[in-house]
Amino acid sequence: MTVSTRFTLFLCVVLFCIPAKAQGQVKDDGGAAIIAGSSPSYVRAMPRAIDPTQASQIPALTSSTVLDFPANAETSRDVFKTENGAGTANSGAAFPKTFEDFDGDESLPDVRKSPLGGAITGLDTVPTFQGAFFHNSFFNFTMIGQHPLAGETTLIPAKITEVSLTLLNADGSVFKTVPFAPFEDLTLDSPNFEEANYRSGRNIQFADAVQRAEFFHVMDGDWHTVLRQKVVNRVTITVPRFVNVRFPDGSIHQVRSYFTGTAADGNTFVLMLDLLFNFFFDNQVVGDINAGNFLTKALNMSLFPNTFLFSLNRNNPNTPGGCCVLGFHTYYFQPGVDPQPRWIAQFASWISPGLFGPGFQDVTALSHETSEAFNDPFLNNATPSWQFPGVPANAKICQNNLETGDPVEVLPDATVALNIKERNEVFTYHPQTEALLQWFEMGTTSNAIDGAFSFPNEAALPHSALPCPP
Repeated sequence: MTVSTRFTLFLCVVLFCIPAKAQGQVKDDGGAAIIAGSSPSYVRAMPRAIDPTQASQIPALTSSTVLDFPANAETSRDVFKTENGAGTANSGAAFPKTFEDFDGDESLPDVRKSPLGGAITGLDTVPTFQGAFFHNSFFNFTMIGQHPLAGETTLIPAKITEVSLTLLNADGSVFKTVPFAPFEDLTLDSPNFEEANYRSGRNIQFADAVQRAEFFHVMDGDWHTVLRQKVVNRVTITVPRFVNVRFPDGSIHQVRSYFTGTAADGNTFVLMLDLLFNFFFDNQVVGDINAGNFLTKALNMSLFPNTFLFSLNRNNPNTPGGCCVLGFHTYYFQPGVDPQPRWIAQFASWISPGLFGPGFQDVTALSHETSEAFNDPFLNNATPSWQFPGVPANAKICQNNLETGDPVEVLPDATVALNIKERNEVFTYHPQTEALLQWFEMGTTSNAIDGAFSFPNEAALPHSALPCPP
């Protein structure tokens, strides 16, 4: 990393909305007003069924491409739960139909067990281990890595595609290029990949530290799950000013596909229509799978520069209906093959400071999604239905899954500051505190490290989850 991206060491200590409002001060193309009244969030993206043997190249987005706005969809949460999301059926890609819904459905083909060594019979994917807890009934879970009792270190390749954006004017000329390059070194040197010291271990990575905190009193002392990062692709996606969208009534409208603004550090941020983003993301992941860049045995990451997703406003298609999604994780699978290939994939954006309130910056989204992928790689880890912290007791804002970042993202102290020194330069990162497995168990006590329910900030969640009100 370069000296210009570092500064001298100093001391300092995303589904549903976060109370802290965005604070971007910008010269912009409409983005400032949008982001200033928005809150960062995340979505739960469905698995995608693909046939890599038929999707030999990334389909091009043309002026005749039409993206389908799903019936009954209002927000990005709805869009990413539809069949392969947005419009890939119109693009020429060969995406077979996938599951109609996916919220811990035990009928889905994920209820397979792995031995201590981590290989699930019938799946070609990353090493995993299984466990269960009881709260009125049994809840099984699958996590990335070898079983804590097995000990030793499991190395998981982190295959990274860095995405830059070329934004077009309405006439097709280039409006602006938004590169990922300024954030590459900082991302690769972040706590997601570089070592730091935690209560759960010294010289370890962030997601490993969270897992070790969960199983601290039962794990073998040398148990670790370690990511080995490698940039396998650098691509530039061209984004048109407008895109065609078919509404549920069959009518086709030309809608605004992006807005921009300038963050306080001078970097451009991009707000992109979630339908169009989903088109790009699906096609890019399939392209990386076909090229051998993304692997079944890896955690595959598509990383974007200050790119946040907004939902279509059905009443006024040229203004956002909601903003801003910063990341998600999912997996791609090939049906009809045994063992079934599964490519775990995630999107996360770099976040310039000042856009989403204090501490919600740099790799907050990447840490959120990476830890969630570790704890719920196949999105089928069901839990008792839990109420989000900090909301009124009768609000019924609830989830029923093991998404460890979501309960904390709504809190004012969602992130922690970690200083990472690399080549005599220091940068203060802001990964997100995660809810531990024990929080979802709803017990009166926790058998995690220090009896905690969250980590690294053990005070963020002082007790276990509260059940969703009846």
